[in-house]
Amino acid sequence: MMYNSNGEWGKWEDLNPEILALILVRIPAEERVATASLVCKSWMSCVLGPFCWSDIDIQDWCRRRHLAVEYVDSAVRKLVRRSKGTFRRLSAFRLGDSGFAFAANCGRCLKVLEIPMSEVNDKIVAKFAESLVNLSVMDISYCLKITHVGIEVFGKNCKSLTQLKRNMPPQELERLSSTSKVNKLEAMVIADTMPLLQHLQLGFGCFGDTGLGAILAKCKALTHLDIQGCWNVKLEGELEDRCLQLPAFKSPWVYDLFTDNDEQDDENEDDEYSSSDSEQKILFLL
Repeated sequence: MMYNSNGEWGKWEDLNPEILALILVRIPAEERVATASLVCKSWMSCVLGPFCWSDIDIQDWCRRRHLAVEYVDSAVRKLVRRSKGTFRRLSAFRLGDSGFAFAANCGRCLKVLEIPMSEVNDKIVAKFAESLVNLSVMDISYCLKITHVGIEVFGKNCKSLTQLKRNMPPQELERLSSTSKVNKLEAMVIADTMPLLQHLQLGFGCFGDTGLGAILAKCKALTHLDIQGCWNVKLEGELEDRCLQLPAFKSPWVYDLFTDNDEQDDENEDDEYSSSDSEQKILFLL
């Protein structure tokens, strides 16, 4: 029962599914599946339908539960099916090849793709990226199996990209020297294939001044640039002035060792668990 605008009690089943979905999407995905769907038949029907899954965000859940790739892939496939191909955002942690392939194949409406620390490789990207024509925001940070080859494929197929996060793990301390190997390939393909970028994060990238110069020259719409930890960048010549002219710029030498997410994870560590029974229960309910 619910209290309606006329001051009378009404039934949940009388509420339009689209309106009910606007309420339920405020609940985290795992609670929506494991708890909200069990409240009543109308809630279950809504959670099983597409209106609740235009925004598929299970990244925090994947992180907290330390989900294995196969669990993440399974959850993504089931939620994409529920959305009936209408999902506009997919945010998952440690996604695998099969999960990416399934989502991309159904992702004509997809605009935001956030898959940090995923196992997706260049071959899968090359096979399915052509389906992601409407993608405008992408996070492929710490995706170690995606190289400049995969990034180039994304750039050539996702021509509306305006935001890219491609942060990488910090280099080992013994490698932080003037002899560190410069690799400009990723920076060059970003410059050549993603001219509409406005926000770009390339934390701990291996490119140098040449790669940075190409990005600044070809990404004319760029307003936010983060190259923290990119030790090969020296900002020689006019590069520093060009970077400082951007509305938001983070140089290679100014960065926070601990992010807000890291601190929050530490505070909540005691509340987290990785019970495989709980994982399987939620996946069963999906």
